[in-house]
Amino acid sequence: MKTARRYLASEIYRSSSIVLAALVGLFSFFAVVDDLDQVGRDGFKLYHLLFLELLALPTRIYDILPIGLLIGAILALAALAQRHELVILRVSGVSGMRMLGMLWWVSVPVMLLALVLAEWLTPAAEVKLNETRLAITGSAGGRSSGMLRSGYWFKEDTQAGERIINVAALRPGGGASNVTLYDFTPDRRLATIMQAQSATFATNELRLQDVSITTIDPSLESALQAGSRATEPPVKVTHEAERTVSTTLTAELLLARVLTPERMAFTDLLDYVGYLNRNNLVSDRQIVAIWRKLIYPFTLLAMITIAAPIGFMQTRRGGVGVKVFLGILLGVAFFMANQLALNVGMLNRWPAWFTAVAPNALGLGLALLAMLNMEYGSLLRARWRRPADDPA
Repeated sequence: MKTARRYLASEIYRSSSIVLAALVGLFSFFAVVDDLDQVGRDGFKLYHLLFLELLALPTRIYDILPIGLLIGAILALAALAQRHELVILRVSGVSGMRMLGMLWWVSVPVMLLALVLAEWLTPAAEVKLNETRLAITGSAGGRSSGMLRSGYWFKEDTQAGERIINVAALRPGGGASNVTLYDFTPDRRLATIMQAQSATFATNELRLQDVSITTIDPSLESALQAGSRATEPPVKVTHEAERTVSTTLTAELLLARVLTPERMAFTDLLDYVGYLNRNNLVSDRQIVAIWRKLIYPFTLLAMITIAAPIGFMQTRRGGVGVKVFLGILLGVAFFMANQLALNVGMLNRWPAWFTAVAPNALGLGLALLAMLNMEYGSLLRARWRRPADDPA
C-alpha cells in the first residue's frame, strides 16, 4: 500500500504542478497585457510592471492552488484509469473508499504548502508588492485598494474622547503625507484639528511634521446659544515644526487598510479585527476572512474528493478530455459558489462560519455521495430490485 500511495502521490503532484504552472503563467500573461497601458506614464517602465507581477506570484498561486489541484488530480487519475492501473488496484482488493483515503493522505503535503503560502509567503509578498507599487506609482493597493477619493480613514478612542484620522496618501517605510487628525470630546464635539504635511508611525505614537493646529474654544457653542459674545477667540491656529501624539494606529494597521483581508497573515488579521472592534467599527468582512483562512486547507481536501469520482469513472478512448473539461467546469462552479456565498452572506448578514463553510461542505458532501454511489450503488439497486424479480 505504501508503494501504491507513493506512486499515486507522484502522479498527482506532477500533474498538479504542470497544471498550476500553466494556469499561473496564463493569468500572469493576462495581467501583464491588462496593465500594459500604464507603461510610460509618470516614469512607469516595463521592467517595473514585470517586477510587480513577479511579486504577485505567491498570491496568484494561493488563489489558483485549489483549481490546480482539482484539474491535476483528475488528469492523473484519468491517466491511471486509461492505463488500467486503477483496475489493477481494485483487483488487488483496494476499494474505492480506500483509494479515496489514499487521496486524502496525498493532499496533506499540499495542505501544508497552502498553510505556508497563507501565513508567510502571501502576506510578505503582498506587503512588498504594495510598498513597491507605492514607491513606483505613488499609490498602494492597486485597483482593489480601500482608498476613497479623500484618502484613508481611521477611528480610535483616546483619553480625551475620540479621534478620527485621515491619511491622504501612503509613503514607503510606514510614512504618510497630508495627515489630518480630528479630536472630539466625550460628548462628540470637535475640539482640535491637526493638519500635517507628513507623518511617520513609531511604537504607540505618531510623529507629525509641519503641523497646523486649529483649537476650538469649548465655550463657543454655549456662547452662541446664549447669544452673547465669547470672551476668548473662538478659534486659535498655531503652527509647529513637529509634534508627537499617542495613537493605537500602527504602520501595520495602516497597510492592513490597503490589503485584502484574505491576503493578511492570521495573526495580523486578528489584530486588525481587534482594532476594529475596540473602535466600534464594522469587522464583518474581516471575520469572514478569518473563517475562510481557517477553512482554506479543507478546500483542498474538498477539491481532491471531487476529483475522485470523476477520475475513477471508466470511459472509452478519449474520455480523458471529457474528464478534464468536467473538472474545469466544476472548479469554475466551485469558485463562483464561493464568491457568491461571500457576497450574499455579507449582504444578508449570514454567520461568518456558514459563509465560509457552506460551499466546501456542499462540494465535499456531493463528492462523497458520488463516491458512495459508484462503490455501492449497483449493489443497493440490485438488492432493491430482487424482491420484485423473485418468483416466490
